[in-house]
Amino acid sequence: MSPNCPCFGWRKKKTKPKINEDKDSPGPSRIDTVERQETPARRNTLDDTLSAHENKNKENTFTYRQLVAATDNFKDTNFLGQGGFGAVYKGKLAETGQVVAVKQLDDTGFQGEKEFLVEVLMLSLMRHPNLVHLIGYCAEGTQRLLVYEYMPLGSLEDHLLGLTPEMKPLDWNTRMKIAAGAARGLEYLHNKADPPVIYRDLKAGNILLGKGFHPKLSDFGLAKFGPTGDKSHVSTRVMGTHGYCAPEYATTGKLTAKSDIFSFGVVLLELITGRPAMDDSQGHERMLVDWVRPRIKDRKNIPQFADPLLNGQFPESMFRRALNVSCMCVQENPSVRPSISDVVLALEYLVAHPYDPNEVHKVHKKRTEGRSSPNEKLRILDKAVDRERAVAEAKMWGETLRDQRMQSEQKNNDKQKTDNDEQKTLE
Repeated sequence: MSPNCPCFGWRKKKTKPKINEDKDSPGPSRIDTVERQETPARRNTLDDTLSAHENKNKENTFTYRQLVAATDNFKDTNFLGQGGFGAVYKGKLAETGQVVAVKQLDDTGFQGEKEFLVEVLMLSLMRHPNLVHLIGYCAEGTQRLLVYEYMPLGSLEDHLLGLTPEMKPLDWNTRMKIAAGAARGLEYLHNKADPPVIYRDLKAGNILLGKGFHPKLSDFGLAKFGPTGDKSHVSTRVMGTHGYCAPEYATTGKLTAKSDIFSFGVVLLELITGRPAMDDSQGHERMLVDWVRPRIKDRKNIPQFADPLLNGQFPESMFRRALNVSCMCVQENPSVRPSISDVVLALEYLVAHPYDPNEVHKVHKKRTEGRSSPNEKLRILDKAVDRERAVAEAKMWGETLRDQRMQSEQKNNDKQKTDNDEQKTLE
């Protein structure tokens, strides 16, 4: 798990609450909870904020005991991972039999309380196929828990950086499908949510995968409502994950939708290269963006960006387009980064042009003379792409030259006409 801004330190895993069965006591099980400092003011603030929501959504509130039962007392075997501000466990609701993910928030004081409220309210207001669904929550006593739909395939980070022996690497088509789906979720937040929302914590670990690798954005505790009216940005404390934070936001605290675009570009680079956003073993190039920038200038380096786990199984021209999109997103100047709608259009084009190994073999069968080596196929594809690029560049150059010639001829004609008019005047 990557460290979080602003301190960039590792977060300690909290001690789990347990239900202790007291054999000497005739009463029911006793719940021992982790102590959480709670003042009357804090309790009143939480009650005031949630009261209206609870009155309309009684079915979305759970007791702490219900969630203890659902997770088998937060059993280690049900542990799914460490989310923002808390551990996440797999559970099963006794009332419905639904499998869920339960996040138990750490005791993080006012900040943790704020993240809890933001996530409840954000996900209660927003509905989209690429946003994780909040089923309910628990705000009983000192306990703060969130109940989400269960995403059986884990996070994108698991499939890029945490592959286990039984897991297969993501193929090219699946990677582009995930990227496009995540972009559509972000587009909803930026352009369709009212008011617009800035995610602020977009990273591979927060993109969860359902059946068929359907992606959904999760963990909205750091989300902020975007600027409205004449405001160009939201000034806020710097939060997020090192390696994904946009440089202008990390240095000034000025948050815009283009900050999310930078983070998305980093995720897209992770999908393309298979490298983490942050790798301390790379020295001064430990950030993925810093590793990519000096190498992208030379087109000969482009094939080297591909994740080795792809085994060369990707369409070269689409690979270049995807790399171009990611580099546009991580430009240092936020004003020249594309909008999320433009990113969605670009990625949907890539999804519509998937890699088909059978088609590649059919097209180049005669030229390869029966050789099926991925390297040989890529060599031929490289030549085809280079030829297409050369033709396109020659055509563009020719059109430019023609336009310049026409402009020059027009200027000469205008000058000649002016000279003739002046001569007639003198006569």
